[in-house]
Amino acid sequence: MPRHILNESQIHPAIQALIASHHREVVDEVISAIAQHRVVVVGMRQNPVCKAVQKRLAAANVKHHYLEYGSYFSDWRKRNALKLWTGWPTFPMVFVEGVLVGGDNDVKALISTGQLS
Repeated sequence: MPRHILNESQIHPAIQALIASHHREVVDEVISAIAQHRVVVVGMRQNPVCKAVQKRLAAANVKHHYLEYGSYFSDWRKRNALKLWTGWPTFPMVFVEGVLVGGDNDVKALISTGQLS
């Protein structure tokens, strides 16, 4: 699945380190959580879809780890770093066994087909 990402050769060397380190601590925190937990939900306060996916997982008895980064009014740069890293444009971001599976609708489909239990 080729994804359009600007080639490193097209980024001036003076800004490559800035790009590579942009909120790296947030990305590293998610990477660490994914390594430690079977199911990880990355969300934000005030987002009803983030709450819905957690309820859906709980109703299906799927244990999950939740990470929250701000609200609609805060920490958008941290969330943006996660969007750039994953390519997934919305929250929640749900990872199962280290794989980004999508958001709430995708989790709903996985539960209904028995692929996530």
